[in-house]
Amino acid sequence: MTRLTDGDRVRLSTGHEVTLPLVTEATVAGAVLSARYEVAESLLPDGLTPVRATARRAAVVLLCVEYHRIGDDAMAPYDEFAAMIPATTVGWRPPLLPLLTRAAGSYIWSLPVTTEPARALGDEIWGYPKTVADITHHDDATRRETTVVEDGDRVATVGIDWPRTWERRESIESYAVREGQLERTPIEFQGKLGAAPLSNRVDVDLGDHERANTLRSLDLGSRSVLRFSLEGRIAYGAGRSVER
Repeated sequence: MTRLTDGDRVRLSTGHEVTLPLVTEATVAGAVLSARYEVAESLLPDGLTPVRATARRAAVVLLCVEYHRIGDDAMAPYDEFAAMIPATTVGWRPPLLPLLTRAAGSYIWSLPVTTEPARALGDEIWGYPKTVADITHHDDATRRETTVVEDGDRVATVGIDWPRTWERRESIESYAVREGQLERTPIEFQGKLGAAPLSNRVDVDLGDHERANTLRSLDLGSRSVLRFSLEGRIAYGAGRSVER
């Protein structure tokens, strides 16, 4: 397995080069929804267990991301749609929904992006399951609406109202499997961060793509546990192995 550490400069198969940690600039709208626990559990790799949104249900995070700058302009800006499952290492039971803290990370289950260099970036450095898709964001003063189409089929249309924001710094972790090894990646957010709990200002309309069918089987709650936003910097460190 190719070991990467912060400070490394990595050349991708596309010829693009980036330095870790990779510092990006982005605008993000996101939502945490409750989901069927047993389905969420089945989507996780060995070594992870879902975080509970309620006593009986897991959580799923949907992120609608517009990247404005990647590193030192290492590649063209791109858009992204993430479906993630908040999880912890097996054997450790956290409080309900310790999201947006280092107490729990999120497993990246699906991550469509709009360019091939963006796909290579996530796949080759972090093992993120990126695919290339058409992603369209429609923003106004109150809301972001994102539509994802892949292989000619619509995956989802997600609308999220912007919450009130304040200047803040947060650190979280993501989980992914790279070259057969479960890794955790430190991620730091800095900028205008917003959050609003227990909201009905999130709409998810699933399409006909096979991943939409999996999302449908999660029975995502109609009311968000949390909706949030970020306008600012996101820094991705090198992944670190997780012992299973």
